[in-house]
Amino acid sequence: MQQPPSQPATLPVRYLRVTAVRRLSPRMVRVTFGGPDLAGFRLDAPDQQVKLYFPKPGQAVPRLPEPPADGDPMRWYAAYHAIPEDERPWMRSYTVRAHHPEDATIDIDFVLHGAGAARGPATEWAGRAAPGDTLGMFGPSAYFARPVPLGTADWTLLAGDETALPAIGTLAEWLPEGARAVAYIEVADAAEEQTFATRGDLTVHWLHRDRRAAGPGELLVEAVRGADFPAGSVFAWLAGEAGAVRALRRHLVEDRGLDKRSVDFTGYWRRALSQDDAPTEEDLAEAQERLADAQ
Repeated sequence: MQQPPSQPATLPVRYLRVTAVRRLSPRMVRVTFGGPDLAGFRLDAPDQQVKLYFPKPGQAVPRLPEPPADGDPMRWYAAYHAIPEDERPWMRSYTVRAHHPEDATIDIDFVLHGAGAARGPATEWAGRAAPGDTLGMFGPSAYFARPVPLGTADWTLLAGDETALPAIGTLAEWLPEGARAVAYIEVADAAEEQTFATRGDLTVHWLHRDRRAAGPGELLVEAVRGADFPAGSVFAWLAGEAGAVRALRRHLVEDRGLDKRSVDFTGYWRRALSQDDAPTEEDLAEAQERLADAQ
């Protein structure tokens, strides 16, 4: 069996081994990862994203390049893209749901959406994941970290679909004591609801697609547009289907008058497109706006 190469600490490239798999709901599975590469791992903030690398057919371990001696992430990514396509692992972005330092493991939650050919490689992998399986991971890393300023406004708006549940869970857990937050979360049905541990004052509005024929994100956008917001300043965190996220951001900035710097937004997925497909004009515009906001 191919063995993962050793990785220097200068670049957060790791190999993870599945230690447990647990079904949270009909459409969500939690995979716990361990392994020697997680020794010394730290999670210092909520909503920490990582890149996961899934092995191609015939591979027990995803093929990843050795990190460069200078720790340059761009050089490493260039080496990754230089791997022949039939051997290059699929890459997808996920949120670290929890870190368990007592046994050096982490949890990552996967949405099991789609069926058959509609399922992507990450969903297919998660649906059959078993202890001993191995993935690659890059991050968490300051290279693409976006600190969320929880508790700096009078209240926080959280809005997303089921793909945002892991990040919303971490944000709820990191809310300062008594900090007010209101969440609007669109899921397939009541079986997909979750409970969140928090020290804050969190109100959650669950939106079920099975109660009304609606496309992804439509109920979420409608609910936020029609919501009576609490008084005071607000910081908004938005994630989920890219089109819905863009519509929500436009509403908050153009209709509600929020400063663009008070809105953190991420399109996790695109209707009818995967991360392997080329970016659309709207995707490129979103990336430019995020870069401008960061600067």
